[in-house]
Amino acid sequence: MLICSFLAAAEPRFGVVEGESVFELAGSLFDANHKRGQLVGSLTSVKLLPPVSPSKIMCIGRNYAAHAKERGEDVPSEPLLFLKPPSALIGNGQAIEIPHNAGRVEHEAELAVVIGKQGRFIRQQDALAHVLGYTCANDVSARDYQARDRQWTRAKGFDTFCPLGPWIATGLDTSSISIHCTVNGERKQDGNTSQLIFGIPHLIAHISAIMTLYPGDIILTGTPAGVSPIKAGDILEVEIEGIGKLQNPVVGADRKTQAE
Repeated sequence: MLICSFLAAAEPRFGVVEGESVFELAGSLFDANHKRGQLVGSLTSVKLLPPVSPSKIMCIGRNYAAHAKERGEDVPSEPLLFLKPPSALIGNGQAIEIPHNAGRVEHEAELAVVIGKQGRFIRQQDALAHVLGYTCANDVSARDYQARDRQWTRAKGFDTFCPLGPWIATGLDTSSISIHCTVNGERKQDGNTSQLIFGIPHLIAHISAIMTLYPGDIILTGTPAGVSPIKAGDILEVEIEGIGKLQNPVVGADRKTQAE
């Protein structure tokens, strides 16, 4: 099932996507059994939002060996964890804003895990029972700040630096699915989740040993090789097999709204 969040009467609501139609989601997003309600309209008639509102966005660095190599960095011996703020979230079709003084900014296509059940000290064998579903993400990164700060909060934490969507796919086997990113129609990243160094059960167990996972929390699982710079005017598309396509335009931020 594909579950989206959309704007209706100035309020976020959840829906079920079937073909080009959106139906209301009957019950809670985190119910065990999802059912569709009445027809809302077509996909083109609704404004899609980020599919969840997480308490935290946890990200894994260097989780594809080829990406670590292209960055000239070692493969970590355990998951390399960092956080993006929820304020970085945007949905499908919303614009990524390039800060005027950020220098080189790059895309990073990633499979995102959506937590559906609260947990702490979750065992790997129980991990997938805590997953609601999966969606597409783009871990946008300002490389100049990343190198300058020697930590990643500023580089990856700007508003609009975490596109997510277009919806959540439930019941998906993500052990070996393709993940791509195109810039203006040119494919830049071409990977498969079978290449993950640390798989999803491992990541959930590792993170939940540090912090409680709550329904709606997001785990970005890492990006394959092929990251490249982006600029105002570009159109980015992250496509993941079994989920769909997340598309975002890139714009330059208004200098007047940013501190020097």
